[in-house]
Amino acid sequence: MAGPITHVDGGTITTAQGFKAGGTYVGIKTYSEDKMDMGLLLSDTPCSVAGVFTKSSLVSPSVTVNRETLAAGGPVRGLVVNSGIANAGVGEQGYIDAKEMAAVAAAGLGVEPEEVLVFSTGVIGVELPMTLIKKGVNEIELVDDGGNALARAMMTTDTRTKEAAVLVDVGGVEIKICGIAKGSGMTHPNMATMLCFVATDAAVEQDYLRSILPDIADSTLNMLDIDGDTSTNDSLVVLANGVAGNTPLTAASIGADAFGNGLYEVLAQLTRQLAQDGEGASRLIVAEVRGARNISDARMAAKTITSSLLVKSAVYGADPNWGRLIMALGRSGAETIESKIDLYINGVCIMESGRPVPFARDSVVALMRGDEVTFGVDLNLSDGRATAWGCDLTEEYVVINSAYTT
Repeated sequence: MAGPITHVDGGTITTAQGFKAGGTYVGIKTYSEDKMDMGLLLSDTPCSVAGVFTKSSLVSPSVTVNRETLAAGGPVRGLVVNSGIANAGVGEQGYIDAKEMAAVAAAGLGVEPEEVLVFSTGVIGVELPMTLIKKGVNEIELVDDGGNALARAMMTTDTRTKEAAVLVDVGGVEIKICGIAKGSGMTHPNMATMLCFVATDAAVEQDYLRSILPDIADSTLNMLDIDGDTSTNDSLVVLANGVAGNTPLTAASIGADAFGNGLYEVLAQLTRQLAQDGEGASRLIVAEVRGARNISDARMAAKTITSSLLVKSAVYGADPNWGRLIMALGRSGAETIESKIDLYINGVCIMESGRPVPFARDSVVALMRGDEVTFGVDLNLSDGRATAWGCDLTEEYVVINSAYTT
């Protein structure tokens, strides 16, 4: 049986033992006070590593280089990230720059280029300013509590950092699983999310880590929607350095379930934070579906609700128009039988067995004017369940994205 999960208040990626990080401003982004645009992460020891990346057919060369690094199967020691420029849509030069970025970071970190992952995020169609990249590597100071600086360095239109950390007992050894993420728009992941880095001081066999990550990503980050668009750079990586001293985890390990649950919790917390900070967002949307024919149907139903522009607009206006939920369910691809559907808005039943239930409209409107709107759906067909996260659609989203490069 998996043990309890303890959340670490103020935890960040360097809460995990044996990791250092830092960030700096080098001029890739327009200057403002406290802004950063380059960051580094280093593990004291080699890490097993797993990753999932965008399924877009047009990807940043940074994604290509990282896929090659993971395919080689060797250990990883750290990563380098820049924000402001995505290193995408720039032809062969993008691949050359991504490889050089890894080499430059490796030299600065004192490791080999094949031990460094590279990430870029920002405007598409602009080449990386390699002179500034080199300057940043030389300027960044790596410290034990540098996780927040790294989280700030990867932000683009984000208004705040996304950080989470938990403590988990695996076979009698306390380990930490900690992560950071960025992303506010172009967020409809199809394999991961914008950029998400997770570090753990647990020892985890690489094959096992790679076997569990895709499904956990599908249950968390891939259940996020801001605007229905998938980035060229979406990436999720997990680094495990083993500093905690536990016996390396495999599928057969006593602590395997606890580790998987802890990793899920960190990614779920980061997903929720990403949804809360969607571009222009004023409210978080949560869709909780149960009673679906299977997990796949539950995921389709939940994510169709959070990605519907009509649902997003209704949430923005605090309009309890449950017909939009029925619309979303009907087109989701999930099996539904109208006479079995129960619907809830923030715990208030508005439909039971496919028929409207009288409710205090003003009270529900007041509930929907809070920071979070939760839609509960019971399809009453079987035991499939899933949760999806999103945000409302506001005028501010249009303002932000109508002048992104100007």
